[in-house]
Amino acid sequence: MYVDRIMTREVVWVAEETRLPQLAALMRDHRIRHLPVVRDGHLVGLITSHDLERVSPSSVTTLSVGEANYLLGKLNAAKVMRTQIITCAPDTLVEEAARLLRQEKIGCLPVVTESGELAGIVTHEDLLDFFLEITGCLMRDTARIAVHLPDTIGQLGKLLAAINDAGGYIATVVSPPHPDQTGLRVAVVRYRAADPRALSQRLRELGYELLAETPPSG
Repeated sequence: MYVDRIMTREVVWVAEETRLPQLAALMRDHRIRHLPVVRDGHLVGLITSHDLERVSPSSVTTLSVGEANYLLGKLNAAKVMRTQIITCAPDTLVEEAARLLRQEKIGCLPVVTESGELAGIVTHEDLLDFFLEITGCLMRDTARIAVHLPDTIGQLGKLLAAINDAGGYIATVVSPPHPDQTGLRVAVVRYRAADPRALSQRLRELGYELLAETPPSG
């Protein structure tokens, strides 16, 4: 899946001449931490909440409130923004975007086209929403099981077939390698069934070790 599927398209952005008080007000009012700076539709900079904190007066400043406000009012986006920006394209894989955010220790990835136009923005919140979606965490009518499986060909398929044969409908599947034991992986499956407990019992009878299960909430 590409980032254009999960990115925020309605991006709050500013022009280079936008003054510092307006930048702070936009972040506060929209509850955001990043403001792309755009010129003629093209991304030219990025301002974060940390950038605003960096240029704000210290609590031990000797300036009066009026003097501080006057100086802050003279600052604009062009003077505060960072121009060395890590970006991604609309057809960047979601996992690659997550890797970049993690590796570079940044809070967002502006999404730009080949011509440099701002198309959207990907934040940690967007990736968290994507994680919740693909794991089915927001599906209220599903049961969840986690099973140890040998990390060999066909094992995951056999488990899913067993769930189907027992009357379950597979909603989502996540199957990462076991974090501590080589040769094993964990299959986390969300499914719908008339009787989740009976289905779990059937899996145990087939020899599966169920690590966790959650009946659907009423």
